[in-house]
Amino acid sequence: MSAVAGVRGYAGAGQCTTVDQSDRLVPINLRQTGPTPVQMLISTRVRKSPFWHLSVEAGCWRATVYNRVYHPRGYVRPEDGGAMVEYDALVNHVTMWNVACERQICVKGPDAEDFVNYVITRNAARIEPMNGKYVILCNESGGVLNDPVLLRVAEDEFWFSLSDSDLEMWLRGVNVGLKRNVSIGEIDVAPVQIQGPKSEALMADLFGPGVHDVPFYGLMEGQVAGHDVVISQTGFTGEKGYEIYLKDASLHAEDMWYAVLEAGRAHDLMVIAPAHHRRIAAGILSWGQDMDQETLPFQCNLGYQVPRKKRADYIGREALERARAAIEAGNPPFRNVLVGLTFGGAPVTDYANDFWLVTGEDGDDAIGYVTSPWFSPELETNIALAYVPWESRAIGTRVGVRLPQEYAGDLEDGFAPAQVVDVPFRASVNPNAREVAHSKGRDTAE
Repeated sequence: MSAVAGVRGYAGAGQCTTVDQSDRLVPINLRQTGPTPVQMLISTRVRKSPFWHLSVEAGCWRATVYNRVYHPRGYVRPEDGGAMVEYDALVNHVTMWNVACERQICVKGPDAEDFVNYVITRNAARIEPMNGKYVILCNESGGVLNDPVLLRVAEDEFWFSLSDSDLEMWLRGVNVGLKRNVSIGEIDVAPVQIQGPKSEALMADLFGPGVHDVPFYGLMEGQVAGHDVVISQTGFTGEKGYEIYLKDASLHAEDMWYAVLEAGRAHDLMVIAPAHHRRIAAGILSWGQDMDQETLPFQCNLGYQVPRKKRADYIGREALERARAAIEAGNPPFRNVLVGLTFGGAPVTDYANDFWLVTGEDGDDAIGYVTSPWFSPELETNIALAYVPWESRAIGTRVGVRLPQEYAGDLEDGFAPAQVVDVPFRASVNPNAREVAHSKGRDTAE
């Protein structure tokens, strides 16, 4: 198939066959169909979180579905500057996000540590109570099922703060065979994220000076408006940030939300959607977009999540160790690998409708695809995470990106020159943010 066929066309365009996806059971849909002119149906089969009505009150005008929960994805309308106005608030002030879609799955009981250790690749025993870790769970083939933040709130209690894949039923199914002495289930806890350079000052106003002592991935108990919460120094941005996990959220959502808004007035707090433009710059991945259950950790900069020295067995271990040995022998068991790209064209200031196609330097047949593009104001260029063939992964490799008309401008056939660059594009404020981004040469994390 030529570079133009299936790239510039929209409705009715066929699947791109020049991108080798023969290692996948279900290929990524690479049809370039453009915007989808439909209205999202709001009904009872998808959950409204405890904060949903508060987000609408704050100006939410669009949403997606994440973990079968409506998830706000825009407050500032395009005619008023859109997502880039929200980005400015994040990097210069402080923001609050409704992330109740991060459903909390609690594993509790005498065997909690042993069970959790079996389902994550890292060593659960190294997570002290009132601390957390960014972790991955893999299936028996080594594919990434979920990449939650795992909170250890007590010696015998862990919360999986989920990314966008339903993990509760899988965890329950695993324990049908293991028969560990644990309870597994979702709890009535819903988080908001407080992100931006003024977040620590705002959190100190809410919770006192003890906030200053909370380390990255550390936890602290507190109260907002008289209601119990757990806070963590975590986030989805690469900026300084925290999450507030409200207990009994279905009862107390309004009290907490308004208390945070009131305290935030002194810090220029703004309610915004998750800032994917900043998480891309930080090299933070989005499950379902940058990886899925058919993606090995070694394909998407998560090889450091697969320790060489973990003594306990875990699901996917055999497949992952076999894959690593093949990679070290020069025979990776996959076709494509995630890289960073910079590319031309008009500034990308909103979510992409499709996985844009990556071509060779000459613009001919597609060889890969973009998963997460956006414009970086600091770098003054478009940036993206993208999959390219293993042999095209080297820093400095020149490729191209086929852009839709809205960003293509006068570019011939929408072809924008691109180059493979290092990830992260921008360093994180947090010194240990490599936990959630690219970890160069480090694959022994426990």
